[in-house]
Amino acid sequence: MESVFITHAELAVPLIPVTRERLSGALDARPDHWRKWTEQHGFQARAGSLLRIPSADGLTEAVLVGYDPDAPIWMLAQAAQVLEPGAYRLGGEPLGAEMQLLAAIGWGLGSYRFDRYRKVQKASPQLIWPEGIERGRVEAVVGAHALARDLINTPAADMMPLDLAQAAEKLAAEFSADIEVIHDAGEIAAGYPCIHAVGGASVCGPRVIELNWGEPGRPHVVLAGKGVCFDSGGLNLKPGNSMRLMKKDMGGAAIALGLARLIMALSLPIRITLLLGAVENAVGSRAFRPGDVLTARNGKTIEIDNTDAEGRLVLADLLVRAGEIEPDLLIDFATLTGAARVAVGTEIAAFFCTEPEFAEALSGHAARWDDPVWPLPLHRTYRHLLDSDIADMVNSSASRFAGAITAALFLQEFAPANVPWLHFDVMAWNTRARPGRPKGGEAMALRTLLGFLESRYSA
Repeated sequence: MESVFITHAELAVPLIPVTRERLSGALDARPDHWRKWTEQHGFQARAGSLLRIPSADGLTEAVLVGYDPDAPIWMLAQAAQVLEPGAYRLGGEPLGAEMQLLAAIGWGLGSYRFDRYRKVQKASPQLIWPEGIERGRVEAVVGAHALARDLINTPAADMMPLDLAQAAEKLAAEFSADIEVIHDAGEIAAGYPCIHAVGGASVCGPRVIELNWGEPGRPHVVLAGKGVCFDSGGLNLKPGNSMRLMKKDMGGAAIALGLARLIMALSLPIRITLLLGAVENAVGSRAFRPGDVLTARNGKTIEIDNTDAEGRLVLADLLVRAGEIEPDLLIDFATLTGAARVAVGTEIAAFFCTEPEFAEALSGHAARWDDPVWPLPLHRTYRHLLDSDIADMVNSSASRFAGAITAALFLQEFAPANVPWLHFDVMAWNTRARPGRPKGGEAMALRTLLGFLESRYSA
């Protein structure tokens, strides 16, 4: 963070944001060689495009930055990724406070690098803080994304349940939050039996993480995250090409951690409990099996149809725990189903909710932050697809259809009935690089939920 924003520089190259419609007008007020250079290079101010304007001495006099006015958050993101090291500042026509805030956040998101395993090739360019913006807000949003991205991008060998628990403990220490990490196998088996079953075959034992922050009496929000640090599929083993990215199967936990960090950094007037189930779904003599029957924390019995439908088992115990502490709102995150990716693709966060007004509210915040989400229905008629002949339910429908919906219906069996509930089924991964959104781990729906929580709970 400190390396990509600065307070002052003797010489700083101006970044001139322009759109296709306003390019000609922007050039009218500039020296004639700007227009000639722009025309010579065919610059049309497409979103994400840049054009360096040279000075008489061959240095960069200014940079024209093309952007989409419907997605101003990415205005400077490409510039942060590709410009040479040095100091830059926002120039051109004055932007409003909201636009400057979004532009600064986009600069921070575009500056993200995952460099744990390789040396940085060059220093990042630095942006002089735009005047009048809330610096702490920019740092909080960018820092929360960086935390989630780093966790997801880290290979499983360095991001097992112990490592995920240590990341939560570090976060708790930073914000003086209370945290409990359960690691004893017997205690987990007794209190979180589904989590114990999913993680039982791994030499890296499961962890149940509970972090609490905020003043008593404030609205209580529970964040729950699926933390499957690597998913082999268990005895229903995944094929190799489906296993390749399964280090990201703890993406739900990473996003929950990122959102918790954001809430605490901004001191939102709420109280949060963060619940994470951290496991490795491995193959071994202690692995749970197709046909086994598990008894969840709330006593419901679950016949295992497919050991690769393990994330919902992890969340089941966490959702029961959430109901025991009587929250005002429950939000869970999981890289849960391929069916959700089929429905909305990899770049939209699918969600389910028990309160119809949530869908419209989330849509508005998603548009502001260009952080797309999309509602899917909790269609109760499909509950029969989870019926079992010998238990209360099966963990996976045998039908090829409505997989994201049946997974959500499974979770609803464990979520507290009288608590508003949001369930996010996310990719947590960018399959392509775009300005501000590099290929790799991604904190999907994080900005949207910030807007949602602020509008719901802030004065």
